[in-house]
Amino acid sequence: MAADLFGDDAPAQPEGAPAGAVPLAERLRPKSLADVVGQEHLTGPEGAIGRMVAAGQLASIILWGPPGTGKTTIARLLAEAVGMRFAPLSAVFSGVADLKKAFADAEKMAAAGKRTLLFVDEIHRFNRAQQDGFLPFVERGTVVLVGATTENPSFALNAALLSRAQVLVLHRLDEAALVTLLARAEAEVGRALPVTGEARTALIASADGDGRFLLNQVETLFAAAIDAPLDAAGLTAFLHRRMPVYDKDRDGHYNLISALHKSLRGSDPQAALYWLARMLVAGEEPLYVLRRLTRFASEDIGLADPQALVQCLAAKDAYQFLGSPEGELAIVQACLYLATAPKSNAAYAAQKAAWTAARETGSLAPPANILNAPTKLMKDLGYGAGYSYDHDAPEGFSGDNYWPDDMMPATFYRPVDRGFEARIAERLAWWDARRKERREGE
Repeated sequence: MAADLFGDDAPAQPEGAPAGAVPLAERLRPKSLADVVGQEHLTGPEGAIGRMVAAGQLASIILWGPPGTGKTTIARLLAEAVGMRFAPLSAVFSGVADLKKAFADAEKMAAAGKRTLLFVDEIHRFNRAQQDGFLPFVERGTVVLVGATTENPSFALNAALLSRAQVLVLHRLDEAALVTLLARAEAEVGRALPVTGEARTALIASADGDGRFLLNQVETLFAAAIDAPLDAAGLTAFLHRRMPVYDKDRDGHYNLISALHKSLRGSDPQAALYWLARMLVAGEEPLYVLRRLTRFASEDIGLADPQALVQCLAAKDAYQFLGSPEGELAIVQACLYLATAPKSNAAYAAQKAAWTAARETGSLAPPANILNAPTKLMKDLGYGAGYSYDHDAPEGFSGDNYWPDDMMPATFYRPVDRGFEARIAERLAWWDARRKERREGE
């Protein structure tokens, strides 16, 4: 398995091999936990990993974080720090036979007094049955399991496995951490990177928090014959910019749509437009975004602005008619409309309350006065008796009863005092007053 500073396990450099034959990222692999950048919340004295090392006792852990943030490096250094044997596996390349061998080797080493840290990269790629296979060996202490994953453990790993391991979250590397890595690379090579200050900033930004990607780009620049320092435009032409991390059917997908939804609900059109752009630039399906915007129009705006739903459906038609990229402007228009519209979840709350009442009341019949009576028998049974035709009533409102006889009238829909719903609230109040007058007059 190939590896580097932040990735899979890597072979040691052969004795006598020239330094340039070993990838830069491998040459810069941290020699101690103190050298790991960007994860001080875990590796520092007060961090979970720092406390484990200080106590000399490791618990099974799951390292969850984006690519290139140091998961493999931390696992290897953890084993070294407490004197444990480091046994790496990759779920991409390993199967049941590999797991059985790893556990058998660990049991032999345990009998000889040597504990094993079993590192499993991409652990989420093991199926549920394979994950269950870890449980007895973790429980008996045959191995200390350190799993690495880029996927949300809540969805990717068995609950039983999660109950036996502590989940530690690694952060994407911030600018300060990437600057440190870049300085270390220049010190290792012995010369400055052939870029201007502006290009240097752009290079760091292009890494998108991935230290491995940054060092690979740096190595490419050092290896090239560059006569004059590259500016930002020259750097862009020379290197292919890394695509943002975004899995359309996984965690990044749900995180960004959540950010968009919350920004719309909070009436922040600038933030909403940013998250919309993040999704579409990363390759999200525009019709998925339009479906979520349409749902938002009903859930968070509703009748406070009835045009919100119309805007979303019109944006869908416009996008399908124009295609991309021209049709994306219609999506932007709908997004901005939703963000700047008055908000109300009254329709959403009314739906939930009405659905609950329907389940609880079962099959209560409507009151006889609002039942049709197409036959004589039904008329004789009282169907339709006493029904008031609202259009014949003064002001077009009869105030009749429409609830089952065995159920008290309920209030599901409570309009807010914002937007169009403020006018709806006035109408409801007027109708409620007329109903009360009718009941008191009967």
